[in-house]
Amino acid sequence: MEAPAPRRSSRISSKPKSESKVVPEKKKRTVKTGTKRGAEDQGSDDANKKAKADAGDSSDANQGQNSTAETAATPDIAQINIGDSLPSLTLKNEKDEDVDVTSIASEKGVVLFLVPKADTPGCTQQACGFRDIWGEFGALNFDVYCLSADTSAAQSKWQSKKELPYQLLSDPKRMLITALGAGDGNKTKRSHFIFEKGGKLVDKKMPVKPVDSPKLALEFIKSSN
Repeated sequence: MEAPAPRRSSRISSKPKSESKVVPEKKKRTVKTGTKRGAEDQGSDDANKKAKADAGDSSDANQGQNSTAETAATPDIAQINIGDSLPSLTLKNEKDEDVDVTSIASEKGVVLFLVPKADTPGCTQQACGFRDIWGEFGALNFDVYCLSADTSAAQSKWQSKKELPYQLLSDPKRMLITALGAGDGNKTKRSHFIFEKGGKLVDKKMPVKPVDSPKLALEFIKSSN
């Protein structure tokens, strides 16, 4: 007799469910644009800098043009020859006061003597020569002025030291000195110029020796009266 087949249990054995594998979410791929963007920004910055630089160059160029225009708008004083009048120009005297060059001969004649440098031997000899006969010029209705490229301070010191009784005019840019024909680069030619009342140039001596300048100027004025 055959053994009965084992009875199959109706109960389903529960097998442990396999753990579902959690698939990690794929990270979104981030494209690094920093380098590219940085390059673009850098390019943009460089372009802006170049634009600003170009604008700056343009501004400097315009300033240069304006400066040139301003210089051109202020022409040099015309050359003063015999028969010409004193120009319209303002200079400083030894007291740092403004002196209208046009007006210095409005009521009297003027002797304008030029020296290369204040308080040097030859210039002092010339200046003291005019000092010693200054009264004679006054008696003939003439004023005396010294003209140089020295500062007002240097002229004031020289005036006090040598007791010079007349005004000293400072022309650091040599504008009047050059117009009179006595400018020589950065130097001034020793000379003197005589203007009659009203400002017309009637005599000039250039070059002239320091010792001769005062007496020659006086002799001319005496001969003209």
